[in-house]
Amino acid sequence: MALGKQLADPASLARLGTDALPSAGSPPGRNRTYSDGRLGWFMAGPAAALLVGFIILPATLAFVLAFTNQRLISPNPTEFVGIANFSRLLTVKILTLEPLADPVTGEVVYPEIRDLTRDPASEYYQLQELATFGIGDTKIVLLAGDSVFIRSLVNTLVFTLVIVPVQSLFGLLLALMINRRIRGVNLFRTAYFVPVVVSMVVVSILWKFLYAPDGIINDLIGTVTFGLVQPRDWLGDPTTALPAVMLMSMWQAVGFHMVIWLSGLQTIPTQLYEAASIDGAGRWDQFRNVTWPGLRNTSVFILITITIAAFGLFTQIDVMTAGGPLDATTTVIYQAVVRGFRQQDIAYGSAISVVFFVMVLAVSLLQRYLTREAA
Repeated sequence: MALGKQLADPASLARLGTDALPSAGSPPGRNRTYSDGRLGWFMAGPAAALLVGFIILPATLAFVLAFTNQRLISPNPTEFVGIANFSRLLTVKILTLEPLADPVTGEVVYPEIRDLTRDPASEYYQLQELATFGIGDTKIVLLAGDSVFIRSLVNTLVFTLVIVPVQSLFGLLLALMINRRIRGVNLFRTAYFVPVVVSMVVVSILWKFLYAPDGIINDLIGTVTFGLVQPRDWLGDPTTALPAVMLMSMWQAVGFHMVIWLSGLQTIPTQLYEAASIDGAGRWDQFRNVTWPGLRNTSVFILITITIAAFGLFTQIDVMTAGGPLDATTTVIYQAVVRGFRQQDIAYGSAISVVFFVMVLAVSLLQRYLTREAA
């Protein structure tokens, strides 16, 4: 009855309607949205803190320190040196030496390189000999501000140019082999993927024993060739050290990319293969016109990930060869760690890290541009 009287009274009805309306300063759901936002930031806080502390802050410091002479432990104050570190890293000059006749013996001799690299007035002052080759009687000498870094850069590029296509191809072949409904296929999938979950340090130590002069690989080669091929130190020979590391790296990582290729294969509709089979397409035609176009996005991802991983080659080198022999296996990342931490030259190591960042960024952008139709 009381409610009926309020509804019958116009003043009560107006007051009741005003109380029922939400206030202008508090939109509906605002408090709930604000609470959800605070909860979201609270849950993302630990990950954001780790991201800032271990990625963004170190990267920023690397860019800043690369333009200084900062050392890890030094009584001297830090000074701004501009691009001096980068100039030393990337300087490469060509020295041409013409043959001369010895005034005493008459024999053909060449000017001493050290006389030029130790002369403050020479443009080759403090440069290091990188490589020497001849064209006729003329001797061509490549000089670098840091010959070890240039060798590490070349080794990294060679490793990448070999690993990216070969590892991608083997991963695709393994994925095509196990993408069938046959007995025991799960066993093969597991066997191919097991090396991926094993620590790279452990794998490197095991393969170091395999590559030893008295290791299993030399024993196997000697048995197959009936002793015609003599044992060799695969990691101690400059001509075989880097290929040996390449083989081990491909064996360890190919299973991971096999799984990615396999996931891409299983997203291709089977109706496309049935239609191609009805049209009389063979296996190669089906792969060229159905499988490969369906794997374009997958191939972009795999190429980028393999390239970045190849550029970041470090663990295998640190465990198996320590950059040797004769700098035949040293890499950019390995040099950054050696110079920045072991030799305590933080500024120079930061400069190497910045160069590495530019390399990875350039390759990623290039691959993205070349495969833009797959995006």
